[in-house]
Amino acid sequence: MNTLAGKKIILGITGSIAAYKAAFFVRLLIKKGADVKVIMTQSATTFISPLTLSTLSKNPVITGIADGDEWSNHVELGLWADALIIAPATANTLAKMANGICDNILNAVYLSARCPVFIAPGMDLDMWTHPSTQANIQKLISFNNLLIEPESGELASGLIGKGRMAEPENILTFLSNFFRKEHLSLAGKTVLITAGPTYEPIDPVRFIGNHSSGKMGKALAAKVVARGGQVKLILGPSKLNIAQPGIEVIRITTALEMLDAAKKHFAQADIAIMAAAVADFRPKNVATEKIKKKANQDEMNIELVKNPDIAATLGNMKTNKQILIGFALETEQPVANATRKLNKKGFDFIVLNSLKDKGAGFNHDTNRITLVFKDNKTQEFQLKSKLDVADDILDAIEQVTKEKK
Repeated sequence: MNTLAGKKIILGITGSIAAYKAAFFVRLLIKKGADVKVIMTQSATTFISPLTLSTLSKNPVITGIADGDEWSNHVELGLWADALIIAPATANTLAKMANGICDNILNAVYLSARCPVFIAPGMDLDMWTHPSTQANIQKLISFNNLLIEPESGELASGLIGKGRMAEPENILTFLSNFFRKEHLSLAGKTVLITAGPTYEPIDPVRFIGNHSSGKMGKALAAKVVARGGQVKLILGPSKLNIAQPGIEVIRITTALEMLDAAKKHFAQADIAIMAAAVADFRPKNVATEKIKKKANQDEMNIELVKNPDIAATLGNMKTNKQILIGFALETEQPVANATRKLNKKGFDFIVLNSLKDKGAGFNHDTNRITLVFKDNKTQEFQLKSKLDVADDILDAIEQVTKEKK
């Protein structure tokens, strides 16, 4: 299936030696039936001619905010595109994108784009591995941009290592796979997702909580929408700002509020993913005024009561047509503990991650997971961005759905 036919693609080219590959990439896109418009930074024009790209794309190449008396409307371009691909993306452009610096037409279009944004970095080894570049990459991933990893090989400097822009054929495959998932997978499906922590009040000032950020739930929601589904995201206290068509955000604070929201929306859900880190206990009595420390007080005891098990509650409500997925964050005997939780709560499978894995767990933009299934089968994955992890989880959900039919 040709998923790129009729797609409106903007290719942004920046000042890297890898810009020479853009001509071949434009030709591949045109052969697939895409409508391609090229935007170049001024430095990119020193590596490859705008005339070459204009001839191949059959559209004028945009190199500035204005061309003579013509104004390049960045908002209009951002709304026109089905995808914005920046290839190659230099360290300079990555830094500008990550920090909202808008001093050229490409960055103006990026800040106006409402379509998926794909980034294919191209730079030397030391530039790619520098902490500032890696921090900018993680920041851009957290904005739901899609990273097409650079490849390893001989670089322009003569060094051998990672930093080569992905080959045009590989970028084309990445893009085709994205649109294949977008159109075929979850159209017409409603997915309920819980995410973030819960805060259980002790008094008007203090609470019991955890470090969950909700980033995994946000990534899952974005990927569900990319596959055509609708999301009801029940989100605990979080700094995340989620405003995306197809995602209805239901803000809650406590476990009891999350339970009420989950029960309210579960019946209409085809799939439910329990990604929230719900507090197991809450204070039995909540003070109406701030608890003051008394003179010579060395201890304070708070009586706790167990919170309801939201996942188990939904497991008891679940019909044969629904898919229910759980999460388990473990520090010891991870697979054994996850398997017990899987069987106890009626999950179709469970997503296991460990705080002992570097880059996994709370507040990271990456995660490393193992999927644990009912037949004791497990599937391990390497450390990936949470957006890529979300794809792995949704792929497994789709496979379970097929097996149920």
